[in-house]
Amino acid sequence: MKAFDLVVAGELNPDLVLSGDVVPAFGQVEQLVDKANLTIGSSAAIFACGAARLGLRVSFIGLVGDDVFGNFMLAALKERQVDTSGVVVSAGVQTGFSVLLTRGSDRAILTFPGSIPLLKMADIDLSIIDSARHLHLGSYFLLDELRQDIPVLFKHARECGATISLDTNYDPSERWDGGLADCLTLCDIFLPNEKECTAIAHQEDIEGAMAYFSPVVPTLVVKMGEAGALAQTKGKIVRSGTLPVNVVDTVGAGDSFDAGYIYGFLNDWDIERSLRLACVCGALSTQAAGGTNAQPTLAEALPEMARLENTI
Repeated sequence: MKAFDLVVAGELNPDLVLSGDVVPAFGQVEQLVDKANLTIGSSAAIFACGAARLGLRVSFIGLVGDDVFGNFMLAALKERQVDTSGVVVSAGVQTGFSVLLTRGSDRAILTFPGSIPLLKMADIDLSIIDSARHLHLGSYFLLDELRQDIPVLFKHARECGATISLDTNYDPSERWDGGLADCLTLCDIFLPNEKECTAIAHQEDIEGAMAYFSPVVPTLVVKMGEAGALAQTKGKIVRSGTLPVNVVDTVGAGDSFDAGYIYGFLNDWDIERSLRLACVCGALSTQAAGGTNAQPTLAEALPEMARLENTI
């Protein structure tokens, strides 16, 4: 048995989440907001915490600065049972962070990159990859220093017998390329949202995007917000609705969704059951501020899966 079920590589930064009347007024105006929370940020870290919460043995590979935000993230991951032996702490780097302005189900994000794009292949302890059943990489378009070597990383994981998943997240440049095609052919599971899926495929609609990806990746899983999600594998398309919940904060819901799907995949669940767990994990995670504070355990998610199955 390998030491870890899952190793996660990606960006590592906190989020400062502000909610209420968050549309800023310039002109030396001081504006009060309703709530402020410093929470675990970054797609990869939220995913790692969600997977650990479900019971997977998780390790993280990333880079932070030797500063308050870096120490906050390391402590938060350890508190959630995520191994951080693969995280590099660099004294000459400032940890990146995001300020999220949330209003209802919508949000705007202001990000200071700092350490986020600086993780490089030389920083990665490959023995951690060797010790994992599965490799997940998040925020492909933010990993500037690593991006050209991601195919090398994926090939190493494959040689070690690991399966691979990828969630690119948003591309700030909106070019939706950056050598991504070479990475997708090495993936087992690709987990975009609907906008990312159509943009990367250069298609007008999700049907065209699914046809584009069919020969590219064995399994495509697409997050569609309030419309639920769909998955495609071997020509088979599966759909799931979402779970009705009282939404407080949608930050990180897609990453919790990913964690649910990968849990099912690693436990040999069929695609339908994995997709339902993903939808439940994504929905339940929105019931508290921040991406990790309402992530469910498996025991909490299973009854909700039954409820979801009865509503679709």
